[in-house]
Amino acid sequence: MNHQAPTGASGSAPARPVTVLGPALYCLAGVQFTQIADFMVLMPLAPALMRNFGVGPAAIATLVSSYTFASAVAGLLAALWIDRVNRRRALLVLYSGFIVATLACGVAPGYFVLLLARSAAGAFGGVLGSLAYTIVGEAVPESHRGRATGILMSSFSLATVAGVPIALLLSAEFGWHAPFLFLGALSCLVALALARGLPDLPRPAQAPGATTAWLRVRQALADRDHQRAFIWMALMTSSAFLVIPFISIHLNTNVGVAESQLPLLYLIGGAVTFLSARAIGVAADRFGKVRTYRVAALASMVPLWLITHLPAVPLAAAIASAALFFVLISGRMVPAMALVTSSARPDLRGTFMSLNTTVQAATQGLAALLGGLIVARSPEGRLLNFAWNGWAGVVMTAVAIVWAGRLRARTAGAAERAGAAPLAALAERPGATPLADLAAADPAP
Repeated sequence: MNHQAPTGASGSAPARPVTVLGPALYCLAGVQFTQIADFMVLMPLAPALMRNFGVGPAAIATLVSSYTFASAVAGLLAALWIDRVNRRRALLVLYSGFIVATLACGVAPGYFVLLLARSAAGAFGGVLGSLAYTIVGEAVPESHRGRATGILMSSFSLATVAGVPIALLLSAEFGWHAPFLFLGALSCLVALALARGLPDLPRPAQAPGATTAWLRVRQALADRDHQRAFIWMALMTSSAFLVIPFISIHLNTNVGVAESQLPLLYLIGGAVTFLSARAIGVAADRFGKVRTYRVAALASMVPLWLITHLPAVPLAAAIASAALFFVLISGRMVPAMALVTSSARPDLRGTFMSLNTTVQAATQGLAALLGGLIVARSPEGRLLNFAWNGWAGVVMTAVAIVWAGRLRARTAGAAERAGAAPLAALAERPGATPLADLAAADPAP
């Protein structure tokens, strides 16, 4: 598809944002894959970590929460500067810090050093995620943002398909340190691809009247659409993270899935999710993001309840239950993230997405800690009270389904009026790498 520069006020055709995806989008997906795998790998490693450190579920929940709370603080700090810096340079600097923190996890000699390293990884990783979605929000028209978000969200599935099983196998063979060293080395390769594949995006237009960082944060927090998105994100993440940190422990101690079988469970569940994430993204663009979210979220209540009530069952039944959980819990986030990104004021998108990371990470951490307080272990090692976490997740999901109707997507025209149209200049630069031309087959109106 040949991109055309906007004609401006004197031309007959209005400017519209350039669809920047392709090689650069997959570089962003690589960043998402490594930081999501780094976050997720701790949870299936929970039985091995409890055995090596002599700790219980609450200590594992603290490790999970350290990542998310650090991500929340970093998101708040990033909101002060993220809209004033070059997107590409910020991404490369943050990713370098993430790599160092991940390698530090791999050489941690004990629990408390690992806790500090996990906090550092969360601080860098959380901002990386919000920055990736910010770039997509600025470079992809709203009509194609569901598909682009589906590609980024498929990184979650790929992390489940490949990252988590490989990490578990490495842990079984070489010890719990090995997965973090592997992810750190892999991230170095992704960083090289990112440096070559991501174009130098221009600085975003500044928010009217926002002369200081704190004024931009205040404007982002005062926006009613932003406030509704923050509440919605808190509901969605809380409903999931009351359950997710304890799934591998529950499957291992209550359902009877051996630690050696956990990689197979994550492999199959992630493979199905990898296929479903893109399909849900396409459906979000075709049928509407709110409608698609509500269908996926309503369906997700079934595995959310089922997996927390699952008794001892054959391996095939455990795999089917986990796969359904992965597909629908992650699937509902595809239209949700597309809608959240679209609800941002374009001139404050980076600030909003950083604050959204703070909300998301803080509620993840609080939900994991609350879940750790609810569950307990019997003298035989079984996980107790996990069903209560499932019921709480179902109730929060129901509230989120209703709340989804309060969100409003801002149109591409609003983005152009706020100053996002200069992104079109990327198409005119010789040798510029487009981020996949999703509009090639179905151009945006």
